Parts: sequence; C-alpha cells; structure tokens
Amino acid sequence: MKKRNIALLSLFLLSGLTISAQEVLTLEQCKKLALENNVKIKNARLEQSASNETKKEAFTNYFPSISATGEAFNANKGVISFDFSGMNMSMLKNGVVGGVTATQPVFVGGKIVNGNKLAKLGTEVSGYQMKLSEDEVSVTAEQYYWQIVSLQEKMKTIEIVEKMLNNLYKDVIAAYNAGTTTKNDVLKVELKQNEIASSKLKLENGISLSKLALCQYMGIASKNFVMDTTEFKSLISPLEYKVNHEEVLHNRTEYKLLDKNVEANRLQTKMKIGEYMPQVAVGAGYMYNYLMDKNSSFGMLYATVSVPISGWWGGSHAIKKQKLNEKMAENTKQNSSELLMIQMQQLWNDLEESYKQVQLAEKSVQSSTENLRLNNDFYKAGTVALKDLLDAETLMQQSRDQKTEASVDYLVRKTKYLQATGR
Repeated sequence: MKKRNIALLSLFLLSGLTISAQEVLTLEQCKKLALENNVKIKNARLEQSASNETKKEAFTNYFPSISATGEAFNANKGVISFDFSGMNMSMLKNGVVGGVTATQPVFVGGKIVNGNKLAKLGTEVSGYQMKLSEDEVSVTAEQYYWQIVSLQEKMKTIEIVEKMLNNLYKDVIAAYNAGTTTKNDVLKVELKQNEIASSKLKLENGISLSKLALCQYMGIASKNFVMDTTEFKSLISPLEYKVNHEEVLHNRTEYKLLDKNVEANRLQTKMKIGEYMPQVAVGAGYMYNYLMDKNSSFGMLYATVSVPISGWWGGSHAIKKQKLNEKMAENTKQNSSELLMIQMQQLWNDLEESYKQVQLAEKSVQSSTENLRLNNDFYKAGTVALKDLLDAETLMQQSRDQKTEASVDYLVRKTKYLQATGR
C-alpha cells in the first residue's frame, strides 16, 4: 500500500510538471505573431515594396533620356558607285558610325508630374491595403484564439459533469447492491458516462486541431500551450466602445481608399489631357564616323516640338470618357460611404445583442445550477427519479456551453466593431 501511494504521488507530481510546462498565450501575443509571420502579411509587405519601386521608377522620368548607338559595316562592294570619265568608282565599302544623345523633356503636358503623383498615391494605397490585411489577419487570429478558449471552457464543463456522474455512479451501484434500485438505473448512468466520454474525446481532438491551425496561421512550430482567459471571464459593457459613427467614418481605411480612388481618377484625367498637348524637349548629341578612311566627329544641340494634331479628333472623346470615370469614382465613394455607415450600425446592433445574449446565458447558468442542486437533494431524499437528475445535469451542461459560446461571440463582435470604427 505504501509503494502504491508513492507511485500515485509520483504520477501526480509528473502531471503537475506537464501542466506547468504548458505555455500560456495571450491574445495580443497571438496577434503579434500572426502579424509578423502570416503569409498574407508577407505578401502585403512585398506589394508595398513593389509600389515603392514604381514610385522610384516614375521619378527617373525627370532626368534626361540618354541613348547611344553604334554601327559597323563591311560590304562586298561600295555602297555608292558611279562612272567618271569612263571609269567605274565605288565608295563606302566599310566604315563605322556612332553617337550619343541626351534628351531632356521640357514640357510633356504634365504627364511626368502627374505620373509621379500617381506613383506616390500608389504607395499610399498599398499602405492602406496593408492595414486592411493586418485587420483581416488580426480578426482571423482572434477567432482561432477564442475558438480554442471556447473548447477549453467546454472541456471544463465536461470534466465537472464527468465528476458528478462518477460520484452518482458510486451511489447507484451502492443502492443496486443494497437492492434499493434496479439495474436499469445503473445502465442509465453508464449510458450517460459513455455519452460524456464521447463528447470529451471530440473536444480533445477539436482543441488539438484548433491549436495546429492557430500555430500554422501564426507561422510557428506546433507546441503545447493554453490560452489566457482573463478577458473571457470579465466582459466589459459594449457602451464602453460606443462612438459617433459619422465622426469616425473618415478614420476608416476603406474610406481613405475611396478618397484615393477619386484622387487617382482626377490625376488620370490630367494625364489623359496631357497626351494631347504639345510636347517640347531639348537635347545635345555627339556623333562620330569613320568613313572612306577618314575620322569625322561633331556635336549638336537640338530642340523638338511634337503637336498631336490628328490625335485631337479622338482625344476629346477619350478625355470625356475619363471625366465620366472620375464622376463614377465620386459616386462610388458616396454610395460606399453610406454602406460603411450602415455596416457600423449593424455591427453595433450585433454587439449589443450578443452582450444581452451573454446576460441571458448567465441567468440560465444560475437557474440550471440551482435546478441541479435541488434535483440532487431530491434524488438523495428519494422524491425524484434518476432520470430527472440526469436531465438536470444535461441542462446545466447546455447552459454553461451556451454562455461560453455567447461570450466568445461577443468578444469577436467587439473586435469587428472596433476595427469598423477605425480603432
């Protein structure tokens, strides 16, 4: 017996070490890891870098365009031939020609300036898109997090019910052995125990799989951890998060993107107008040739003026089309702004409703717990049947699970509301 006690104590200590070895992850830690390692964020960073490179590329249009050409030839006969006093003469059988030119645009209808503004706007848009990606990853990571918390809380409820059933089974077996109850009651408890064992197995698998999914989403290796449930246990009233939706509309990333879309269309209109305006450039060049066994070189300055006269016929329609696109962007902004206002109100309504569901679930837990206590007392006093006690345990389990689900739903909706109001 002494050796058996020592073995049990050792097993208890080892299990304690296993529990203490589990890392406790907070919600903020999970979000931070997801924002650092998730593939969606990595790709968003690459897109942002690509936008920066486009901006740098557009800036190079301010500098002169430099080109160099060179050509050498060797023909089977002279390129130029003629008869002179009965004699056939040919020239330029071989030679070398080359040159370097530099052209500086002076006026190109504002295409360079507006092109650079568009490129800069592109970097701003990629920044806002990065923010949207971060919001999406944060919400998804939080949903994974609270899903695990929900399963863990349901596991606690299962363990409570399991313990009660084990105690009840001992009492029923004792009563059966004493001849005060039937085998049918023993079987009822055993069936309930099997049902709970099955539910527990499903929960264990669900927790394991959910943790794997969260680790993959955070970009870390799978490890043993439990979730911090501090926030889950102390929910804050939604009134603490309520804001004026009209005032925060301009803080929303989606609204800022709508603004940038209108701005981009205005710049594209200016770019389109610039395509049909005169273009002026100045340049300098140096030319060299080696022809007819002689070296020759010269420098030059030049200016070019290009006027797209025939392009004006179709250009007026192209400009009108772009102005219509600009108007459509403004209409889209107005319509989408109204939809964003509706979305914020809907999310607020959902948040309020979910909080009320939590309060109702808390009352149900209190009622089902008291109902279980009374049925347990009545069963021991012999005034209610075993079935009534088992039904009371089922109601208690269901009410606790409903409260868990309602609390998790409230926390996820809270995050969505905060993000939808620019926080």
